[in-house]
Amino acid sequence: MAPISPVPREARPYQGEHAGLVTRLLANMVDALVCGVALLLGYVGVNALKFVVNPRSFHLSEPSVFFSLVAATVLFAVYTAAAWAITGRTYGCHVMGLRVVGSDGGRVHAFVAIVRAVLCVVLPIGLFLCAGGRSRRSLADFALRTSVIYDWSPRRTPGLAVLDEPGGDGATDATGQAWGHRGALDT
Repeated sequence: MAPISPVPREARPYQGEHAGLVTRLLANMVDALVCGVALLLGYVGVNALKFVVNPRSFHLSEPSVFFSLVAATVLFAVYTAAAWAITGRTYGCHVMGLRVVGSDGGRVHAFVAIVRAVLCVVLPIGLFLCAGGRSRRSLADFALRTSVIYDWSPRRTPGLAVLDEPGGDGATDATGQAWGHRGALDT
């Protein structure tokens, strides 16, 4: 009996492939929503604390637009850098089945994750570079030699290679089966 794979059967042909623009945009939208909820909870928490400390003179805080944008930008950069350095994926990447990997196909180092997060926040238009070309890499990916790949495995699979070119070295799924380009089983 073959072991059960955590990778959905429909996703196996794409396991280890570079992710495209639409999938990455959707993952970023989920991450932006996560950060927005975190900011909202922080705002509610600060106001609740102000109310508990001094209920008689309580009034809601009114942060400036500039402060809100800076807080959102910093939170998004810290959130993505920490997630990429620790697990290789943010919550949005997890939902969309993506993982950020280094040039060797492994987890990115903390410094690379921080620089990548700053580049992604400062130059979000760089993401649109992944719409063209076979490598589907953004500006941050080119600059730091990283890639965003489809990876539905719950944990980083040690044998998962990054496919730089169609028909590349291939990858293994969580069951240890070797998959080449577009899912052809390598024997």
